[in-house]
Amino acid sequence: MGLVYEKIIRPILFSQDPEYCHDLTILGMRLLGRIAPLRKLMERYNNPSMQYPVELFGLRFPNPVGLAAGFDKNGYAWKAAAALGFGYVEIGTVTYYGQPGNPKPRLHRFKHEEAIINSLGFNNEGASAVAERLSSELESFKKKIPLGINIGKSRATPLDEAIEDYLQSFDLLANVADYFAINVSSPNTQGLRMLQTKDYLPELLKSLQAANTTRAQNLKKPLIPMLVKVSPDLSFKDLDEALEAVTRFGFAGVIATNTTTRRPGSFKNVDISGGLSGRPLHPYSVDIIRYIYKATQGKLPIIGVGGIMDPVTADETFNAGASLIQLYTGLIFKGPFLGRDIARALIWQKKQWI
Repeated sequence: MGLVYEKIIRPILFSQDPEYCHDLTILGMRLLGRIAPLRKLMERYNNPSMQYPVELFGLRFPNPVGLAAGFDKNGYAWKAAAALGFGYVEIGTVTYYGQPGNPKPRLHRFKHEEAIINSLGFNNEGASAVAERLSSELESFKKKIPLGINIGKSRATPLDEAIEDYLQSFDLLANVADYFAINVSSPNTQGLRMLQTKDYLPELLKSLQAANTTRAQNLKKPLIPMLVKVSPDLSFKDLDEALEAVTRFGFAGVIATNTTTRRPGSFKNVDISGGLSGRPLHPYSVDIIRYIYKATQGKLPIIGVGGIMDPVTADETFNAGASLIQLYTGLIFKGPFLGRDIARALIWQKKQWI
């Protein structure tokens, strides 16, 4: 299937506008999610064996390969993720206020470099609309895999009001999330990355965990696992300060990393604003993962994301210290079953070790 995608399907898709192709993909996955017989057949065929599940922060992942945030911003397509072979799915980024995002064009492909630059800017329908949709769907749909929700600050909200903005999204979405990813690292919302710093992050995490604790006590339920998504462009000093806050306030782990504003190699003269993802991001992501793993002595779970394009780059991410991984840009260049193929390769590796 990978060869068919790369030789036949991808050239057709790449002749079209990138965001238009993304919208078509979401539509296709949404339809797949609704066609129960086909979806269930694909789940049985594509989902790797539960022989090697990963149990982390109180959740059970059939395999460690997830669909990253940014793909399904509004929670329309998540029901089809297991049918493509993913072990979990993260939707979003969702903001409290619905917003259109940045002006178009805001998605740019680089075929030879296997990379994307995006400046989407958290375009989504808002936390209330997403919560209502998920609540309705979960009444009749039994999840096969964990569902994470990535939340970020609304563009209209000033930095000094960011905590309340995140808390409102948390309150609306808490009943439908298996875990939360706190996005303070996208380069496409002005000022957002300031929230990673010691001036903002501790108070944000403290407030979110307090709300999480209050909810758990009132409902007599466990805390919802929450992770912080960090930038690959942080200095190690800033990263140390972020990790201190993550640990102090009992967060479940980190997601490393978001996209980068750096322009390595052939991107040196590319004058397009936004975050770079895909293969050029991979070395930066691995460096951050390796540093986090060593700095926390392997005690803080890491979800690795950034430039995972095949089993080799997946293996490099795990070897750096990740417990789970996520894909997005790789799917654009390698096809919709990349998650399944990587998960199967990982299972094959495990069988060789035993």
